[in-house]
Amino acid sequence: MTMKIVNIHEAKAQLSRLVDEAAKGEPFVIAKSGKPLVKVMALEAPGPGEAKRLGFLALFRRQSPR
Repeated sequence: MTMKIVNIHEAKAQLSRLVDEAAKGEPFVIAKSGKPLVKVMALEAPGPGEAKRLGFLALFRRQSPR
């Protein structure tokens, strides 16, 4: 299977669609002037007990007194 290669200008114009596809398991490469720069692929969700990233407000709410 060949990975999709997208030029940087197309990636900018179609970023939402490309990210949705990557999140579904279809990684792609962004190239500039025909040279591969980055590979975009889905991250695995943290398992139970692993650190999870919280948004700023969620962290702030946990620390502020009521």
